Amino acid sequence: MPSSASHAGPARLAVLLAFGSVYFFWGATYTAMSIGVHLLPAPILAGTRMLIGAALMLLFCKLRGKKIFYARSVMARLGLLGVMLLFMGNVGLVWSEKYLASGLAALIVAIVPLYVAVIEAISGGEQLRRRGLFGLFLGFLALISLLWPSFHEALLPRHGNPMQIVAAIIVLLGALSFASGSVLSRHMQLPVPPLVAAGWEMGAAGLANVVLATATWQWSQAIWNWHSIAAIGYLILFGSLLGFSCYIWLIHHVPVAKVATYAYVNPVVAVILGVLVLHEHMQPTEYIGMVAVIASVALVTSSQMKSGKPAAAPAPVENEA
Repeated sequence: MPSSASHAGPARLAVLLAFGSVYFFWGATYTAMSIGVHLLPAPILAGTRMLIGAALMLLFCKLRGKKIFYARSVMARLGLLGVMLLFMGNVGLVWSEKYLASGLAALIVAIVPLYVAVIEAISGGEQLRRRGLFGLFLGFLALISLLWPSFHEALLPRHGNPMQIVAAIIVLLGALSFASGSVLSRHMQLPVPPLVAAGWEMGAAGLANVVLATATWQWSQAIWNWHSIAAIGYLILFGSLLGFSCYIWLIHHVPVAKVATYAYVNPVVAVILGVLVLHEHMQPTEYIGMVAVIASVALVTSSQMKSGKPAAAPAPVENEA
């Protein structure tokens, strides 16, 4: 008869592998997006990735015997969430990486839990404790530290690029849309399994991206080669399918407080890969901002653990990335 230890070993290994997948695969999506967006217009990169990912995810759910079609009202709500979370919350992020370092974009996106906390408090939901309020203040200072080098460089008379400011603002607005959609999804409480919901939300966002790309005549600008195809393939397989599946598995097998740590680790992975793979350079103030962002997200998220639900955080279906 196998001992209890023989069962504990594989279980621990599975948890470690799942955490490693969520930490690394989701953190690396920012690198893949940076590579892809220099070859494909943002709505084409995001739309292609999400439509294919949605089809594969829904097919997987169907093969596992899950119900994938629901009443029109439910489908409409899933479509609305998809547009808010993965279209408005994602296409601007993808586009911004033409002008911002991928690590910096990831750090800006990391403030989503702060947005969520504020929206929840304003709308009469969960109120922040003192620790959370301090986290919000620290997050505000972190944003200033992160964005100041880009704003300062953009304002230089000869070498400045104002598009850096525009890109940073668009990422902030996209993060706000993602946070609003996250809060809305909590209150909707749709009777749909997470993977099925993610499939339809990705499908709605993918369709919106394709419409945008077609309406703005961007298809002729796409450069299809193995680099762009590899970027899309990575985002589909490791970002949307494998990464999100591991995240859902962790939610059901590990305390929520531990799962929420991905919100702190993903930006660090993105920064490291940006430096190593894309040869990005960050200013000392940006590294200070990175530490402050991670600390602020940890404070706000832990402040909300009393209810048993972590603050929503970015993560590629992915989530925002």
